[in-house]
Amino acid sequence: MWLTDTGGRRYLDCVQGIATNALGHAHPKLIKALVEQAKKVWHVANIFQIPGQEELGRCLTDSCFADLAFFANTGSEAVETALKMARKYHAVAGQPERVDIIGFAGSFHGRTYAAINASGNPAYLDGFGPRLPGYVQLSLSDEAGLADAIARPTTAAVIVEPVQGEGGARALSGEWLLELRKMTREHGVLLIYDEVQCGMGRTGKLFAHQWFEGAEPDIMAIAKALGSGFPVGACLATDDAARGMTVGTHGTTFGGNPLAMAVALTAFEEISCTDTLANAQGAAGNFVERLETLRANYPDVIAEIRGKGLLIGLKLIPGNREFMALARNHGLLVAGGGENCVRLLPSLLITTVEVGEVMERLEAACEDARQIIKEIVR
Repeated sequence: MWLTDTGGRRYLDCVQGIATNALGHAHPKLIKALVEQAKKVWHVANIFQIPGQEELGRCLTDSCFADLAFFANTGSEAVETALKMARKYHAVAGQPERVDIIGFAGSFHGRTYAAINASGNPAYLDGFGPRLPGYVQLSLSDEAGLADAIARPTTAAVIVEPVQGEGGARALSGEWLLELRKMTREHGVLLIYDEVQCGMGRTGKLFAHQWFEGAEPDIMAIAKALGSGFPVGACLATDDAARGMTVGTHGTTFGGNPLAMAVALTAFEEISCTDTLANAQGAAGNFVERLETLRANYPDVIAEIRGKGLLIGLKLIPGNREFMALARNHGLLVAGGGENCVRLLPSLLITTVEVGEVMERLEAACEDARQIIKEIVR
């Protein structure tokens, strides 16, 4: 949980590479896996059989809805694979006109060109030319608009984060996700989950959608914690959803290389074990209870507690960037987020004592924010 700067000052890290270091910094088992593989083969082309890919692929598909896994390096690449897969699915079915991808305001799917078009933040497109055709943006609360868009004959897929990260730590309800799943099935539209940030144990389940039975997608993008700091991404899919992705339709140079697979396999084993997920759930409950008390004590600073599991959002009244600096002054690192939120994204292995230390530092930052507000009012 801890980082030390070049001056020797220690910080409690509740950024963790933006929900990437799920097992914290310098986990001994990850170090061992990396060093042992580094003495062997680092990289071979995907034209050859890579046993680590097969093993991790089986681990992932055995643990969720998917039948197949395609390995990449980043979440953006995993999302790009998902978007291509959705359009190809309809093309091979004789419906090439079905190209539209429905996304949502506040969403974030990565920084590559298709990903920023699928994302719900116009600022990411500024200066990069016009929007790509075939991308539709809706509000999460626009139920009628969503139903209409899904029913259109040009719609290929819906992409959504079960728990938004950068968009303000907004957790979607099981009722909403199940209704979305129902509508997409009725109209032959594929459902893509972006669990790059909220997946791999972050919510206390291996994948966030697994809190809601029956809400399983057709395609899912994961990354970040999959390598727990080492660059690994994956696009998971059912056999049916991936039927258009035959040999040669997509590829990658570095994705699924032996070095990445060795680390990711070890990370998967640690994250998916019962103790890790139970610790994440327990720590999340501890945080929420104490954060609600903090909000009640500082209603002039904290407006709302959001999120799910250890993807926690604090919607603030003062500016979130200023609050991040105040927290840092007290040795606590927190991440920013949309809708004036800050996010707490600690290691899944955070201890009860460390939760207490985070809360003490947060309270100190809240007190500083309150004093600044008083000075401004005065």
